[in-house]
Amino acid sequence: MKSKSVYRVLFRNQESLYELYARKVGQGTLFAFVEVEEILFGNRGGVLVDPSEERLKSEFAGVKRTYIPLQAVVRIDEVEKEGTNKIVSLAGSQGNVTHFPLPPGSLGTKPGKG
Repeated sequence: MKSKSVYRVLFRNQESLYELYARKVGQGTLFAFVEVEEILFGNRGGVLVDPSEERLKSEFAGVKRTYIPLQAVVRIDEVEKEGTNKIVSLAGSQGNVTHFPLPPGSLGTKPGKG
């Protein structure tokens, strides 16, 4: 019997990078949105509590499915097992995340007119 797939979804929300684990990810009925269902939250029962996972748990409490704008999605991976959901602040650090390319002239300056 094949185990159910687990997907890791990385997306930008304001100045943070969200990492969610879910059972179902696909193109939903809303154009240009990725539909994420059955978000997985670990029931580790340990003493240590990850504040970013608790923040995500409260943010997505009662959510049956969420729609993420396609341009906010950084990456979607099918993984062997679920990991820890987390939020990483992007403010002031570039890290390994590259911003999605913007159309020419969208920053208010013209090329060569620095």
